[in-house]
Amino acid sequence: MKGFSIAAIGFAALSMTAPAMAADMAVKAMPPPAPVAAVYNWSGFYIGANGGWGRSHGCVDFVTPAGTVGGGCADRSGGLVGGQIGYRWQMNQFVVGLEAQGDWAEIKNTRVSLIDPLISTTGKIDAIGLFTAQLGWAWNASLFYVKGGAAVTRNRFDIFNNVTGVGLASAGHTRWGGALGVGWEYSFTPNWSFGIEYDHLWMGRDNANYAGVITPGGVTLTGSGVSQDVDLITLRLNYRFGGYGAPVAARY
Repeated sequence: MKGFSIAAIGFAALSMTAPAMAADMAVKAMPPPAPVAAVYNWSGFYIGANGGWGRSHGCVDFVTPAGTVGGGCADRSGGLVGGQIGYRWQMNQFVVGLEAQGDWAEIKNTRVSLIDPLISTTGKIDAIGLFTAQLGWAWNASLFYVKGGAAVTRNRFDIFNNVTGVGLASAGHTRWGGALGVGWEYSFTPNWSFGIEYDHLWMGRDNANYAGVITPGGVTLTGSGVSQDVDLITLRLNYRFGGYGAPVAARY
């Protein structure tokens, strides 16, 4: 009888502790909550530097007393370096922005003229500006975008005697046109990003008048017209200001 009582008491104690042990084991077996994904935020002011290569395709024609004569087409290429400043707004994965870019350039070419082999022409672009709006798609720290807007170039066109090297006429103008581009940018720290961009510029036709320039071959020039398109490929490094560097939580 005494042994039976001791066994009954032990069974009752075990019955009381079993639920507590089961509850404790259930709590420990629950998986941890999933971490919240951090997404890079592209919003904010930025400033940066760029450098790369440009190519211009231009066609020249000359105005003479007998009419307009084609002077031929040529490609010229060279380097450029400059900077940009802008602001971006990010809304979910869409990014919109405004940007101004300015570059010093050395895009030039010299060729013998078709209307008189005794003269040559030199076309040069020494400055480029872009004023564009951007529309992009962000995937965390990576941004793909398209851009478009206005372009401005500073051009110089020279005519000189091939025999003597003496300049016969010169014209310099600032001309406006349109720009369309595409780019990709990656942020490798919360505030620094690196990217590559391609832009095409439509610069239209630029006209110049001369006071009766006579070439060595006896051709009288009263003016010229130059039409050109420009292609740019640049590498870019940007720094974003202010308290916009911290990642934001993704909302899915």
